[in-house]
Amino acid sequence: MQQDTHRLRVVIVGAGFAGLWAARALAGRTCDVLVVDKNNYHTFLPLLYQVAAAELESEQIAYPVRGIFRGADNVSFAMAQVTGLDRENRVLHTDSLPIPYDRLIVAPGSVTNFFGVPGADEHAFRLKSLEQAILLRNHIMGCFERAALSKSPAEQRRLLTFTVVGGGPTGVEYAGALAELIRGPLAKDFPPLIAGQARVVLFEAMDGILFGFPDLLRTEALIALRRKGVQVFLGAQVAEVAAAHVLLKDGSNFLTSTVAWTAGVKAHPLAAQLGLPCAPNGKILVDEHMRVRGMPEVLAAGDACQIDGQPPLPMIAPVAIQAGRHAARTVLREMKGKKPKRFTYFDKGSMATIGRGAAVVRFCGRNYTGFFAWAMWLVVHLLYLVGFRNRLLVLINWAWDYLLFERAVRLILPREWLLNKSALDPSSTPPPRTEG
Repeated sequence: MQQDTHRLRVVIVGAGFAGLWAARALAGRTCDVLVVDKNNYHTFLPLLYQVAAAELESEQIAYPVRGIFRGADNVSFAMAQVTGLDRENRVLHTDSLPIPYDRLIVAPGSVTNFFGVPGADEHAFRLKSLEQAILLRNHIMGCFERAALSKSPAEQRRLLTFTVVGGGPTGVEYAGALAELIRGPLAKDFPPLIAGQARVVLFEAMDGILFGFPDLLRTEALIALRRKGVQVFLGAQVAEVAAAHVLLKDGSNFLTSTVAWTAGVKAHPLAAQLGLPCAPNGKILVDEHMRVRGMPEVLAAGDACQIDGQPPLPMIAPVAIQAGRHAARTVLREMKGKKPKRFTYFDKGSMATIGRGAAVVRFCGRNYTGFFAWAMWLVVHLLYLVGFRNRLLVLINWAWDYLLFERAVRLILPREWLLNKSALDPSSTPPPRTEG
């Protein structure tokens, strides 16, 4: 893209929901837009758990950023890691080249929040990136393979106990999907003695799952989870995570090799790294127009920001999408010399699936459960998924799973650490589980 030096230069940090929808709102306008992200693709995070549950391939929920804006002459992309901000000269520093801007929209998203639980950062699996989802999927498949070779019943039970921490939508959806994987395809792949020992355990610190949903839907979701064989422990606060166990605050100790942490997220640390004004929770403080406090040329959107003087909004995709669009509209109105409008989040509802044919949905003040809610969940996620090919492949995979009780992805790939000669040593371990 040839940049016109007389046109407004808008740089967007992050190709998540907020950044992507901000760029979409600016596409085709009389400004030059540059999207900066360390990955060259957008990830549809609501379906990330299905990659970890061997239901979808990673490329089916990701789409190249350049491909998204192929028809937009004023939008370009730079794959780079942001390292700093020179506000005085309006320059964004990266690990590649410095990037000048007239307007900057910061939308780096969020990272996993371990709430200071000892050992969680070192031993728990995250679900915030494609790499993490694939690593978790490989680990689960590997646990079954090692259990099949083990002669120790105690080791088999530990390997085949899969724990999920957090009873929010991601935790509930992943626990349900994992239970179906174990009792469906893996029950056919492995001897009954092995598959029969596998169990999924969900720990939720509060007195119910899906906090924020209506009580009716929370109860229905809990019943559906337990019907699928998930052991749900309410009021179960995790005190420590180790390589071979999870310790609860009441003293209970669960032997396990797998801890999937879905208990919470927090603002990306990039906000503080850039020296932007932040609330105590680490979120960037913005005004009602999504402009950073005291920095009218810098805007923020998505999980990493909070309107000053207001309680933080839920860290979910619909909020990020609406905030990203609004930040772009603020820029457009200022370009035209108009006063920007206030941001107001429109809550359309919430939804969560508990596996095949089961979901809970709150939409426009009404509650839905069962198969109809599940169908609504499918339609909404297909509509927001980027790329026609991705939609088609995901729909085919869902139909395959629904009709044949089969999962298409059960390969343990990649295994990069096996390429090292040191990995031939039985004591070798996979790479550390980083935030990605």
